[in-house]
Amino acid sequence: MQKVTLNNGVEMPILGYGVYQIDPKECERCVIDALSLGYRLIDTAQSYHNEEGVGNAIEKSGIPRSELFITTKIWISNADYEKAKVSIFESLKKLKTDYIDLLLIHQPFNDYYGAYRAMTEAYRAGKVRAIGVSNFYPDRLIDLCHFQEVTPAVNQVETHPFHQQKLAQKIMKKYEVQHESWAPFAEGRKGIFTNPILKSIGEKYGKSIAQVILRFLIQKDVVVIPKTIHKERMIENFNVFDFVLSDEDMNAIIALDEGKSLFFSHYDPQAVEYLISLAKQK
Repeated sequence: MQKVTLNNGVEMPILGYGVYQIDPKECERCVIDALSLGYRLIDTAQSYHNEEGVGNAIEKSGIPRSELFITTKIWISNADYEKAKVSIFESLKKLKTDYIDLLLIHQPFNDYYGAYRAMTEAYRAGKVRAIGVSNFYPDRLIDLCHFQEVTPAVNQVETHPFHQQKLAQKIMKKYEVQHESWAPFAEGRKGIFTNPILKSIGEKYGKSIAQVILRFLIQKDVVVIPKTIHKERMIENFNVFDFVLSDEDMNAIIALDEGKSLFFSHYDPQAVEYLISLAKQK
């Protein structure tokens, strides 16, 4: 498995398995399948309510913990110093592990500075191997990089052919923050799985559109965590290291970028109010 080296020297697989929107009852089976196929990076979050399933799968897999890379995220409702400390302990317990490989702030709301201090303490104590953020736009990422003693190792943001985060990636590279994608397939929006350009490129290599997308992002040095509940799709998504897209094909995909989110903007007050309302739900 190809890996990236984070700014603190920790190695992270460039391809992993994400469990967003996977039913907690089904998560354990899905992660066991992914691990059996060779996936070693598993990405979950407190708000997915399936950390227990990931923990059960890790325990049952028999794979040495040192070979795995487990990511989870602190939700908005836990984003202050004291609540973050408690939530980190709870995540460790649910994941059935002594340490988390990567811990992220899920959204840039509430007292995320306080949460980041708690994360830094957990990092210093060896309970977390790397800390970072998710959904931080360049302005907030720059702010955090300048005023925290530990620079975020990763920023996980919406990234796919239609929203490639060109400016954000430049800022991440400047501050040595690893770019990670959520929704690499844009959750199927804008007809991504029937896009004629992606389809024609895939045909040249004997690969699916999904494989072309993952390969494109990997060649752009972006970590990807595609989600599926189907084992055959897990196999397909994993088989992206036996071909290389040409410069011509890379440029054709780069030209698909529209430079805007297909989901939500943190600069949209209604979107922010909606995300915060989710955090306040009991």
